[in-house]
Amino acid sequence: MQKATAFLFAVLVLGAIALVAIPRGRGGSTSTETAAADAGTPSDAGETPTADAGAEPSDAGASGEVEPGGPVDAGGTLLLTGEAPPPLAGEAPKSVIFGVVLVQYKGAQGAPPNARPREEALTLAKQLAEEAKTDFKAAVAKGDKGSMENAGRLPRGILEPAPEYVLFSLAKGAVSEVVDTPRGYWILQRVE
Repeated sequence: MQKATAFLFAVLVLGAIALVAIPRGRGGSTSTETAAADAGTPSDAGETPTADAGAEPSDAGASGEVEPGGPVDAGGTLLLTGEAPPPLAGEAPKSVIFGVVLVQYKGAQGAPPNARPREEALTLAKQLAEEAKTDFKAAVAKGDKGSMENAGRLPRGILEPAPEYVLFSLAKGAVSEVVDTPRGYWILQRVE
């Protein structure tokens, strides 16, 4: 009996380790994890984005294009105005349900090799942001793969500073302006 119990315990422990250590494909993830992965957000509260870690400051000029040979700095730390996001207000929610319109650009995490240039992506994102204010669903349909009306519930502390500030500062039902993230430009809607 003890051997059977020990064997069962070992199988359970190995199974738990496999769930944590081995990345899962679409078939094994929950809808919130899939939504976060499609939108490019980390799915575990303990996971921290590493793309910007140690990254050099952007060599992008006013055009948004990166000079040849320069590092690619996909955003997330600054607002589009170039300012650092202020701290969240004390009454900001601890978690929100949100929707996202994603517009990818060359150099963003998960962007295909044939992704549009950053300047072109920003122009499109601004157009979609205007449309999203009146018809978020239509804007989602025009966004890139990973755009969704309901990306699930997200706790604070997961996103980079700029998208975190924008998302957790929105009122319920409100739609954000364009925010740059390491995964591309986002237009966010706070569902709940």
